[in-house]
Amino acid sequence: MTDTAADVPPRIGPATRVALHDLAVRRDRDEWIVGRMATRTFVALPAAGARAVELLGGGLSVARTEETLRAETGEEFDIADFIGDLAALGFVARIGDRTVPDAEPPRASLPRLRPHHVRLALHPVLPLLFGALLTAAVVALVRRPDLLPGYRDLLWSRHGSAVLLTGAAAGWTLLLAHELAHLVTARAAGVPGRMRLGTRLQFLVMQTDISGIELAPRRHRLTAYLAGIALNLSVASSLVLVLAVTEPGTTAHRLLAAALLLALLPLPFQCMVFTRTDLYFVLQDLTGCRDLYGDGLAYARYRWWRAVGAVRRGAGARAAASGRDDPSTRLPAHERRAVRLYSVVLVIGTAVCLAFMAAVTLPADIVLLVRAVRGLGPEHGLAGNADAVTVLVVLGGVNVLWLVTWWRNRRARRTTSAVRR
Repeated sequence: MTDTAADVPPRIGPATRVALHDLAVRRDRDEWIVGRMATRTFVALPAAGARAVELLGGGLSVARTEETLRAETGEEFDIADFIGDLAALGFVARIGDRTVPDAEPPRASLPRLRPHHVRLALHPVLPLLFGALLTAAVVALVRRPDLLPGYRDLLWSRHGSAVLLTGAAAGWTLLLAHELAHLVTARAAGVPGRMRLGTRLQFLVMQTDISGIELAPRRHRLTAYLAGIALNLSVASSLVLVLAVTEPGTTAHRLLAAALLLALLPLPFQCMVFTRTDLYFVLQDLTGCRDLYGDGLAYARYRWWRAVGAVRRGAGARAAASGRDDPSTRLPAHERRAVRLYSVVLVIGTAVCLAFMAAVTLPADIVLLVRAVRGLGPEHGLAGNADAVTVLVVLGGVNVLWLVTWWRNRRARRTTSAVRR
């Protein structure tokens, strides 16, 4: 194998000038978020780093950039090395007269949807309308507590196949609408966004990559993160108001009650921040952390290996383990506290979730599948066979889809809206 001229990195000298791609910059506390929306790559830089990006983008050479920064800060900077780091992030279009190879940007969902099409999604009146609808539903529930659904409301029909099929159709429709709310709100802020299937522990989920929202104002970021929850609550509130004027005991009333429960069921899942739900991103933003999940996982692993070493080899191991670098010490103080607390939630929540799957979910799935297989045959009649086939198709299909999705995404980059340092 021989090297070609294109494979040799361009030399960066004092007179070298670079051309940067279209970059966006936003100040965040004592740092600056610099990112390229096309590739959804972002990095947190100190003020001097953001200033260097500004100078290089303005056409200054390496030497002139170093001189300017030295005059402004009194410190020395290796701008040639800094340019190499920017090129690795995909921020540099050209070094001297050499074009830097560029990776293909990720595809966006619904590319024909433009920000001006959905600008109302960020209108300040929208939260007021949502609040009014939610308040009306709460008042209706206070006056008529019987409208609050229970799990039995899902069984709106005596035919199991009808319950499963309508439940699956309604559930996936609400899930798609939930993710579309994220996508539309982010698109209104100028963020491309991409929807795809994913897995969170034992859960099959649909997720929307809106990483570019990092560069938007905080109000827009929080609106995009909470848009899915707001949609579920809006649907649930509307159903409560319709239920209040529907005759109890009718098929329409039973269907509306089942739909209400399906709209509310995803909301407790959002509290499971250890699986990177919508509320996780809100928490990450409010704490000012760049990668709460990744840093929390790294700290949990550090504590785990330190504890294991101490148990296995006693005091000598404790001394050796104390020499292992604590990854949280490299973080700012406000992030360090949040990451250490989150690591506890991450470990306990994951353990409880997996234990519940092993003790409840998996045995229940097996029992249902076994009963469905036993329910096949001419002696069970047409309705019995239809119910059994529906259970096999729905439960089997979901589990197969989970495995396929996990396999396809296992090497993919995590979608955590993390900002690199």
